Amino acid sequence: MTTPQHHAATPTGLSRRSVLTAAGLTAAGAALQGSWGASSAAAAAAPAIFYSPHQDDEAIGMAGSILEHKAAGRPVYLVLVSKGENGGIAENLNRTQCFLGSKCSAPGHTHDLGWQEKWPTPEVVSARTSEFNASAKALGVDKVINFKLSDTAYGTESEYEAFVKKIMNKVRGLIEQYPKASHKFAAGWLDTTKPTDPTNATHKACSDAAFWLHDNGELTDVRFNHIYTYEAFSRGQRDRGADYVLNIPSAHMKKKRAAILAYNTWDPNRNLYTTGYHSVPTMLEEAYSDPREFVYGLPSNYTPGRGK
Repeated sequence: MTTPQHHAATPTGLSRRSVLTAAGLTAAGAALQGSWGASSAAAAAAPAIFYSPHQDDEAIGMAGSILEHKAAGRPVYLVLVSKGENGGIAENLNRTQCFLGSKCSAPGHTHDLGWQEKWPTPEVVSARTSEFNASAKALGVDKVINFKLSDTAYGTESEYEAFVKKIMNKVRGLIEQYPKASHKFAAGWLDTTKPTDPTNATHKACSDAAFWLHDNGELTDVRFNHIYTYEAFSRGQRDRGADYVLNIPSAHMKKKRAAILAYNTWDPNRNLYTTGYHSVPTMLEEAYSDPREFVYGLPSNYTPGRGK
């Protein structure tokens, strides 16, 4: 990983306290407002539920927010939305010589694992999930929930829509079980490696699910963390448009870095094969060195649908 660098930034929008105790959005297009606040101890103790589209998203762009809620005394539940089937990771780990060179943590920087490269890539799913669990442990979350949804967001339009509905149904179960919980998703409409490229379909499906549940009045307390900002934008541009910039305290940043390092650990005895680092090395490195996270409300012009 890169050497940590600390950059001062001025928070915008909500204070840290008001983000943690916000009662919820009043309309689909409402901006985050610092005047919100939970009035009862029961509301303050309700869980904060974070939804990670894939294994690694929680460490990259949600870990500081998770730790902030933990420090405020709230239980934190971490959800893994999709299985994370990814043939590209299998291809990378099937190479004898690693494309990462000396950055690869495998002995001799070589692997040649012989994993299945075609869907459903069982070895990739298993190893990525082991890294996710190690990351969750480093963050000290109170509960890990795995939706185990096959990642069909990149299929046909009907498959994408069906995937959104599956997420919605899973989230409905948690809304029913934890009626006072707050819900934190990836800002899927922003999650692209380049501003000119389509959004990541799985991330967009997660924010679409949140949008429809909010639009239906089923989900009231919802916010979104921008994950891909660490690759799409330079450090000075990452806070653009954010309703709240979280400046992560050094003690929390240490734990976030431990969560990130779960994705660059080679330990076959624990089913850890650096799958995250062989997938999104730039994002992991940039998130490791930038002690900020970026939180959004639903924009007034939100458009559901893949690539929108």
